[in-house]
Amino acid sequence: MVAAGGIVGGYGVARWTKKRPLGGVALAAAGVVAAREWQRKAGKVTAVALSGAYVAAFAGSHPLAKKIGAWPSVFAVAGGVALASWVAADRRS
Repeated sequence: MVAAGGIVGGYGVARWTKKRPLGGVALAAAGVVAAREWQRKAGKVTAVALSGAYVAAFAGSHPLAKKIGAWPSVFAVAGGVALASWVAADRRS
């Protein structure tokens, strides 16, 4: 669930500090931690696939935010990443 926290936390940091690069640092740091956990739990191929989903979720949150709002978008994509992580790696533990 590190990845979902990274999406929510990265956006929160960017919004509250008004420094988007700082939010990006938080997002990237959580992504690295999540990828290491995914690799440990499910292997390299799964870690690469989930890392791609993490980046796609971040990118997809932007156009989705224009339709449903920023926070709902962030929570929606974070939930999607959490679900994908659970299905592909976490439930195996």
